[in-house]
Amino acid sequence: MFYDHHFIGMHWIWWIIVVGIILLVVFNVIPYRPNTELEENAMEILKKRFARGEIEREEFEERKKILKQNN
Repeated sequence: MFYDHHFIGMHWIWWIIVVGIILLVVFNVIPYRPNTELEENAMEILKKRFARGEIEREEFEERKKILKQNN
């Protein structure tokens, strides 16, 4: 009676909507969390590039100022 061919698909549609909302929350909220580790990694990368001689002192100092301003 209640589960004729028109209503069988509604059960799956609600599950698809719920799973879709969960996936949207997981994949859209996580990237916006503040991550201080990335800032430390950027400075470490800059120091390593300077140590390897890939960049000059002037460029190192300029980029270091930029990284500190963004904090």
